[in-house]
Amino acid sequence: MFFVVIVALAWLYVALMMALAEATSPVGSVLGAIVTFVGYGVLPVALVSYILATPARRRARKAAERAAAAAIAQASALQPGVEAGNERTSAAQPDAGSEPAAATEAAGVAPVRKEP
Repeated sequence: MFFVVIVALAWLYVALMMALAEATSPVGSVLGAIVTFVGYGVLPVALVSYILATPARRRARKAAERAAAAAIAQASALQPGVEAGNERTSAAQPDAGSEPAAATEAAGVAPVRKEP
C-alpha cells in the first residue's frame, strides 16, 4: 500500500511539472496547463486508486453485512416470547403495530354498487 501511495505522488509530481512547463511555455496557456494536470495527473491517479481500493471496499462491505447479521441474530435471541422452532416473533404477529388493520367507513357513506 505504501508503494502505491509513493507511485501516485510521484506521478502527480510529474504531471504538475508537465503543467508548469505548459504554463510557462511561450506557446502554452494556463488553461492548457490545467487541462494537462487534470488529464495526465488527477484523472489517471483517481481511476487507478479507485480500482486498487476495490478489494478493500468489498471486504468492508462484507464485514458490515456480517456485523448486521450478527446484530439481528443477537436481537432476535434477546426478544421475549420467541419460542424454539417458531419462525414468528412477537413483533411479527398480525396487528402488532399501532395502526388499525383497516379503516372503517363513516356511517353516513353508502356502499358503492354497480348500477342496475
